Amino acid sequence: MKTFYIETFGCQMNAHDSEKVVGTLVQQGYAQVETPDQAELVVYNTCSIRDKAEQKVFHRLQQFKKEAGKGKVFAVIGCVAQQEGERIFERAPHVSLVAGSASYTKLPQMLVQLEAGNRRVTGLSLDTDEAFDTPFTRRDNPHRAYITIIEGCDKSCAYCVVPFTRGPERSRTSDSVMREAKDLAAHGYTEVQLLGQNVNSYRDPSETGWDFARLLENVGNIPGMRRVRFTTSHPRDFVKEIIDAIDRNQALCNHVHLPVQSGSNRVLAAMQRQYTRDEYMRRIEWMKSVNRDIAITTDIIVGFPGETERDFDETLDLIGTVEYDSMFIFKYSKRPNTAALQYEDQIPEDEKTRRLIVVQEKQRAIQIRRNAVYVGRTEEVHVEGYNKATSQWIGRTSQNKTLNFVHAPLPAPDSGRTLVGDYLDVLVTRAGPNSLAGESVAGHVVLQ
Repeated sequence: MKTFYIETFGCQMNAHDSEKVVGTLVQQGYAQVETPDQAELVVYNTCSIRDKAEQKVFHRLQQFKKEAGKGKVFAVIGCVAQQEGERIFERAPHVSLVAGSASYTKLPQMLVQLEAGNRRVTGLSLDTDEAFDTPFTRRDNPHRAYITIIEGCDKSCAYCVVPFTRGPERSRTSDSVMREAKDLAAHGYTEVQLLGQNVNSYRDPSETGWDFARLLENVGNIPGMRRVRFTTSHPRDFVKEIIDAIDRNQALCNHVHLPVQSGSNRVLAAMQRQYTRDEYMRRIEWMKSVNRDIAITTDIIVGFPGETERDFDETLDLIGTVEYDSMFIFKYSKRPNTAALQYEDQIPEDEKTRRLIVVQEKQRAIQIRRNAVYVGRTEEVHVEGYNKATSQWIGRTSQNKTLNFVHAPLPAPDSGRTLVGDYLDVLVTRAGPNSLAGESVAGHVVLQ
């Protein structure tokens, strides 16, 4: 049997894309193996949102440069593939397949070319009408699943390569999204995450005409669906109807990821983010005014070209005002084809590092305070695994917080019984900056 190895870099969109690629490869007669050494076909599903992620891919390829002559075939797919195109063949001559995410439906035809000995196979078209309809998906988790509802982005932020690697925004029909979600629920999946580079710009292209808030609520109304998450959002398209839907529907999780990037209006304008600080804060007020305990997370970029110390202080002030439950913090990274590449006043690397550390320390203190509030509360968790080293189960709350807990009695080792996939009430007894700890509440186990 033909063998393959796949390594995935980047976001949940890439993780779900890899599920589609794996499903297609298995359907085509390939068997997945655990290491690249064991594989005939080595696939790297790549991310180009940061320079560091891109460099990791070429580092991996360099490690196996001599293996191509021994019958091993290499494929680079995803965002770096779309961004670099056929230049990858020059940079890494042992690569045989370069394909962007819009071409995964054509993967069977590309495999035929590889197996026939073609060593420069490409799939780089952004003509994406069939992008959502990959017929074979191998789900990595039997209880939680991803559903792509929109691809691409039209926002053209000055630092972002997504419009060049994923193309313009294209939404699925609401009928196809609902059909996939209902099928997942029928097969025992209780949690789904709706995915897109900008989920809240979703617009149903069919006559039904649902917007994102309507789609979100309808997915939450599917029988058997316990939790619905979504990522990622752009503040410009984040409307109050989304929060109203969350407030009404218990299946919609108490968590919103709303990237702000900067607290400075001047920097936001340079980033071409299309909103002001006040407009962003209005959305935060919507979330804090409802009855649900909504956890708010964000992305921050430090060291954007021209960011002054005053701009940076305004970001710190916004962080202190919002008090995010967690955040992803990045140093600005130059990306090809983006407007910011031509900006003057580039910030020195050591200054970007200093600002990164300052934000990290401030956010850590906030997370310690935010998480301490949960001590003494009982939270429902969706159980994800078991840590033998600590004898604790690992669960996730509706707010997307990791909660490690003890549960007695443990399932007998030979019983075949596991708590993974179950929903349990857990009393929070301790809190740290990145997670909670607790004990399950006796007698309350909600099975799927």
